[in-house]
Amino acid sequence: MSRFFSLMFTAGAVWLVAPTCPLTAASSAPAAPAAISLFPAAGATGVCPDTPLRLTFASPPAPGTGLIRIIDASAEKAVDTIDVAQSTATKPIGGIPGFSYHPVIITGNEALVCPQPGVLVRGHSYYITLDAGTFQVGGAASAPVTGSGNWHFTTRSDAPQAGAAKLTVAADGTGDFCTVQGALDFIPEGNTSPVTVFIRKGTYREIVVLTHRNAVTLLGEDRGQTVIAYANNALFNPDLNGNPFGGAKPDPSAADPAQGGAVYRRGLLLAHRVEGLTIANLTLHNTTPVGGSQAETLILNGTTNARAILHDVDFFSYQDTVQLNGQTYLSNCRIEGDVDFMWGTGPCYFDGCTARSLRSGTYFTQIRNQATNHGFVYVRCNFEGAPGVAGSFLSRIAPARFPASEVVLLDCTLTDAVAAAAWRFDQAGDASGVHFWEAGSRRPDGQPVDMSRRFSGSRQLTADDAELIANYRSPAFVLGHGWNPGAGAPK
Repeated sequence: MSRFFSLMFTAGAVWLVAPTCPLTAASSAPAAPAAISLFPAAGATGVCPDTPLRLTFASPPAPGTGLIRIIDASAEKAVDTIDVAQSTATKPIGGIPGFSYHPVIITGNEALVCPQPGVLVRGHSYYITLDAGTFQVGGAASAPVTGSGNWHFTTRSDAPQAGAAKLTVAADGTGDFCTVQGALDFIPEGNTSPVTVFIRKGTYREIVVLTHRNAVTLLGEDRGQTVIAYANNALFNPDLNGNPFGGAKPDPSAADPAQGGAVYRRGLLLAHRVEGLTIANLTLHNTTPVGGSQAETLILNGTTNARAILHDVDFFSYQDTVQLNGQTYLSNCRIEGDVDFMWGTGPCYFDGCTARSLRSGTYFTQIRNQATNHGFVYVRCNFEGAPGVAGSFLSRIAPARFPASEVVLLDCTLTDAVAAAAWRFDQAGDASGVHFWEAGSRRPDGQPVDMSRRFSGSRQLTADDAELIANYRSPAFVLGHGWNPGAGAPK
């Protein structure tokens, strides 16, 4: 089971069960088993309009049968109704319609209720009602919440200044937004002015989508304690009409997904058609359990001059952990998975990163670049495994489908998690254009790796290849378009 989430089965439905986040605002509740604290607190003002609702009970709740209604107090009209017996629903995210999501997420003693986007507006008063038995707590039905005088709050009327260079996200409601998606939706489509979305410590349980917004930085307050986490995957959000980046002939000019174009929807964070994106100092965790199908933490659908930077980021998932299509520079990142958990079309330059295989006999990478751009190049990186993991391959490819696949390792450290053969072709085909290259590979004790059993389709670069090695050490050479981001990566 994954680090943060587990699955709970109730009355034939699958419920997402997630970690507890501390509440910073509370109000006294009626007699148990009603909630002992609410967020936003009863009577709260200045509430972010993108806020989720949180109910904390004296003991872990389970979904019952009943409705949660969000009612606009001035109109006496329900703007959203959540049926807790319905484990999934659909909504648009980042302008792309049709995402499945969990309306209610249970975490320890807390129930997180996620309204549809846009139902809360600025400067309005709302109250919440719950039917009796909406939750089961300690074997008893939860008490009802009725009337406008119990759980009520008012959203803030002011918004951040248009064009603001910094937006703050805080789960406790002390920032400009309570959700990462709320902040991204505030940035206008087509944006080119630099804007930093600063994400305070906390676990943000949401699928995040960024489209057609450029020069955006997602900056966490703390690498280990700023966490975006969700169990999204190909079973929960199946691919619609394939993906323009996934096949043997990627088509970056494919139609916009908001207009029905093809795009993968299975990732935790999708950045589609953006340039100048930076993600730094946080954790992305796709909490889909092992065997739960393809489940990326990050899908970048960029271009060969997208200039994406990933710095000081931890990526946790199983299969397909990161999918990187387009120009990407990664430094000091940790990427953990089991099958093809680093893949895409590139070009990508990894500087001082760690890749950790979770299962023996699997594959660190599968790279599908065309001959028109480089693939994935790893410099001073570590390839390791979970305890007991052995025999995993650095990369695999079917040359007949991807005849220009390129994976290059320079001065990397390889543990016993890496198979002696290290590389593999899945099918026969003309492999003359495939670059499975190594130079300076060493073991953790500093000794050179034994290359005597390396796969015959790979190549060990030597002193005779000094110019070639020097070229591949250069981010500008690998990434193209004269871009050398090393000095500009955030610290």
